[in-house]
Amino acid sequence: MRWDRLFADLEAQLDVLERAELAAEVVEHTRAERGQIELAHRLVSAVDGSTRLKVSGLGWVQVRLLDVGTDWLLTELASSTAARGRELLIPLPAVYAVEGLRRAADARPSAVSRRFGLRHALRALSRDRAPVRIHDRDGDQVSGTIDRVLADHLDLARHPGDEPRRTDAVRGMLSVPYSALAAVRRI
Repeated sequence: MRWDRLFADLEAQLDVLERAELAAEVVEHTRAERGQIELAHRLVSAVDGSTRLKVSGLGWVQVRLLDVGTDWLLTELASSTAARGRELLIPLPAVYAVEGLRRAADARPSAVSRRFGLRHALRALSRDRAPVRIHDRDGDQVSGTIDRVLADHLDLARHPGDEPRRTDAVRGMLSVPYSALAAVRRI
């Protein structure tokens, strides 16, 4: 009888140790999985939702996320009546903080990595010859038309935003490194 109790006690202790080991493994795997989640994965899960972004040079802006690329966000301003509906293309490195994200994340490889980068989005604006307003990280802004999208910068033909790009309207060419961009907005 005593042997039966001894073996039962040993089995119970072994079960407790195995459960504790399994719980520790689950915690470690969860931490490892969380360590793989990037901000872009969480932003993809927030598309069509409202959030606040702290953007270099712009401060806090209330936006609705429209799309997320590998290194950019397309947003729609929602903060004031005058600005509501204006789309901003924001390079992800210009985002200093995000308020209002849920814990959910879409870390599927196709969710973000299949999307094109900032240069592709800027090339589309350049191809359209759309007048834009560029906001830099210091808070300055300039309007014009993107003439060329290069490896690490763009060339902007400066002209008033309410005039089409014509030779006589161009007031100069400005080369802007992508690292200086805070946001690009169609006018």
